[in-house]
Amino acid sequence: MREPDFWWRRNSVWARLLSPLGAIYGVISAWRMAQDGIDAQVPVICVGNYHVGGAGKTPTAMALVKLLRGMGETPVVLTRGYGGRLTGPVVVEPSRHDAREVGDEPLLIARHAPVVVAKDRAAGAQAARERGASVIVMDDGFQNPAVKKDLSLIVVDGARGLGNGLVFPAGPLRAPLAPQIARTDALFVVGDGHAADNLAGEVRAKGGDVLRAALIPDAAAVEALRGKPLLAFAGIGDPERFFAGLRNAGLDVAATRVFADHHAFTSDEIAGLIADARRVGQTPVTTEKDFVRVRGLGIDEASIHTFPVAMTFSNERALADLLRGALTRARARRSG
Repeated sequence: MREPDFWWRRNSVWARLLSPLGAIYGVISAWRMAQDGIDAQVPVICVGNYHVGGAGKTPTAMALVKLLRGMGETPVVLTRGYGGRLTGPVVVEPSRHDAREVGDEPLLIARHAPVVVAKDRAAGAQAARERGASVIVMDDGFQNPAVKKDLSLIVVDGARGLGNGLVFPAGPLRAPLAPQIARTDALFVVGDGHAADNLAGEVRAKGGDVLRAALIPDAAAVEALRGKPLLAFAGIGDPERFFAGLRNAGLDVAATRVFADHHAFTSDEIAGLIADARRVGQTPVTTEKDFVRVRGLGIDEASIHTFPVAMTFSNERALADLLRGALTRARARRSG
């Protein structure tokens, strides 16, 4: 779906009209979050959002995998596989699966770590453990109670914050904010801006940690695109953040095309986009997540550039200490 603009505005008529539905949805979602889940028998680290759409969960999960491996852990990523038709549990194999089967994010993560896709997260956790996981990293699923979490890490965009602060469909929140904050161990504020400052204060007041983070573009990709007028296209939760990232890297974004989050591209759409770009001397560029949905359509993939980014943390040592502490406590609870 494409986010409605009124989610990110105050005092919208649509938000007021939908508030009663949001209140009902909020009661149900808060009740659901309070339910007990199964014990995965290994530590579970969940990377989530308070709101619908993206803020950098997948790059964060990949950064955590790298850190955990450096600690001698064997992380396996568990995800629902949004947009894929396979219910799982299934271990993602990039050489065999495509985005229509397992979703775009699992294919992207599977380049770096084993990934289990499962609509039933409890069954997925068991499959991850059987795959040899010493720790499970959940990409999304913060509001889902199926599996107990040992550490819940929330990602928020520093410039966007939480929009109008209302619960879906009146706003972008997946559940009322208070019960979500109560279950938050740490908040990662991504990028510049002060839209999440109040939220960070609330998390700290509840005893949670707050860390700053940033999405850093790949230097080689920036150089390959420098000096070229770009036709940038994206079907992600926040396309404007992608376009801004290109501009902030000093690149020439001549035109943009926006698609719904997880949009299933067709060969005609991509072929038409490439033709439009060639006609005016532009270079098509998209996100890595979008590109995995372009592959296999039988079009000229080589003419489309990707813009890889990686999540970095201003205090990686503090994050490593947070992870180590959570793993130690989780294992002590299970051994006791």
